[in-house]
Amino acid sequence: MSGTKPPRREPPDSDSEDTSEEVTEMVCLESDLQDGQMMEVEVGRHSVLLTHSEGKYSAIGNQCTHYGAPLSKGVISGNTVRCPWHGACFNVHTGDLEEYPGIDCLPCHKVKIQNSKVYVTVNKKSLRLGKRIKGMGTAVSGVTHTVLLLGGGAVSLICAEILRQERFGGRIIMATRDHLLPYDKTRLSKVMNVESETILLRRMEFFHQYDIEVWLRKEALSVDTERKTVTFNDGSVQSYDHLLISTGCRAKALDLPGMKLDNVKMLETPEDARKIHAACLGCNVVLVGTSFVGMEIASYLIDKASSITVIGSSELPYQNTLGREIGKVTMMMLAEKNVKFYMNNSVTEIKGVDGKVKEVVLKSGKVIPADVLIVGIGIKPNSEFLRGSNIEMDSKNFVIVDKFMRTNAPNVFGGGDVSTFPLSMAKNRLVTIGHWQMAQSHGRIAALNMLNRPTELSSVPFYWTVLLGTTIRYAGYGEGYTDIVLKGKFEDRKFLALYIKDDEVIAAASLNYDPAVSAVADRLASGKVITRKEAESDDLSWMQLS
Repeated sequence: MSGTKPPRREPPDSDSEDTSEEVTEMVCLESDLQDGQMMEVEVGRHSVLLTHSEGKYSAIGNQCTHYGAPLSKGVISGNTVRCPWHGACFNVHTGDLEEYPGIDCLPCHKVKIQNSKVYVTVNKKSLRLGKRIKGMGTAVSGVTHTVLLLGGGAVSLICAEILRQERFGGRIIMATRDHLLPYDKTRLSKVMNVESETILLRRMEFFHQYDIEVWLRKEALSVDTERKTVTFNDGSVQSYDHLLISTGCRAKALDLPGMKLDNVKMLETPEDARKIHAACLGCNVVLVGTSFVGMEIASYLIDKASSITVIGSSELPYQNTLGREIGKVTMMMLAEKNVKFYMNNSVTEIKGVDGKVKEVVLKSGKVIPADVLIVGIGIKPNSEFLRGSNIEMDSKNFVIVDKFMRTNAPNVFGGGDVSTFPLSMAKNRLVTIGHWQMAQSHGRIAALNMLNRPTELSSVPFYWTVLLGTTIRYAGYGEGYTDIVLKGKFEDRKFLALYIKDDEVIAAASLNYDPAVSAVADRLASGKVITRKEAESDDLSWMQLS
């Protein structure tokens, strides 16, 4: 792409400093921190992360820019610190973001060694902001190269941001059938009465500032890869030089009459979440599906609905992904709060009175009263508009991409939930993983490869799910595991499960065992093998457990 180097224009809150706002304090002795260590220090009543890495002392903000986790409780490896909660990574020397799910960088502070004492100088303004947007360019007049991003989620947002960070000066258009700017979808099943404004990832001013066009309520109907055009539902046609397909997935409905009754709900948008919250207050709720989202909704509704019943088609929740033991713990935690489970079962009939759900009939013959029926039985890719194009899809209509996020069509990329992609840590097997952090990684890889900067996807999947205020964390790709090495006890609600295949750790899940999963993610990301012997050992010093 030409014209990728416009004059550097920094956002007002990026890297500019006002020395009148500076505070300097002695934080420790030089000998207090060995190479490869980090510690939380306080400067001007602000928390700062001091690191000693590769012979150099550095200081950055201590609060992860994702949800504010203390990075000092995370994992340091080389010049990278990984968040203990959700696995975001930052460069300890620059504060720059190196792995998602955060989207902002950290403030970076000055460090000086004098008389064997370590002094840190902070800028109060940058500390108040707590996060920093990496320097980004804007459109350059005369550069006509157009990148068209289909879908308004994490993939498109990160792709647009990386393009501008790398000084791409052409036109960027993000087109989505959504009514909202990109928002944090992971919140919907955890805080269901959420106001849309509070979960936006970026405000409209941001898109204006960096010349990223956002077309809301605009749905792609077809793609012509020969002519390099996309036709939209309003009849308009847009040409592109590079195209990204990240249209996501939608919820699958039950194939039963009665799905159109009032108070049959599916969760896809913030508006859906608010409607579910309002409809369930003081009511009998039946939830079909035991996915992560289904279990989170059940957990959220415990003190709001008068009864909650879960119908699952398997014996235990998410037993194919996290295994039987964690499925049992989840059921136990929810059952203690009076959630009823009917497993190895399914809904055969939805009965209504006056257009509203009244009860559901199960395969087992059991009839359950239901004021609200919530369906969470899986997803379907939003890829119908690609029929008739020469873009290759698999048997389930997911868009096939390579490790550079390229489809089979020239200059057409794909990513996020709608794609199936080769996972490096699973020997490049094609997988479909609907994780937030992976979607963001896809956006970054697509952007770099659009710019002819060949970069392969190498991220390790990282996922978390919240139940009753506690978080189960998961990293890796555990499909096909044959054994679990357990630290702690499932019944104590404090455990680390290490999933083994061919005598190697391929994934980890934990509850109240931080930052173990981040440590495993770090090892897997570096390409180092964690052997069964190491997993079974009592020496867990490499996990940097606090």
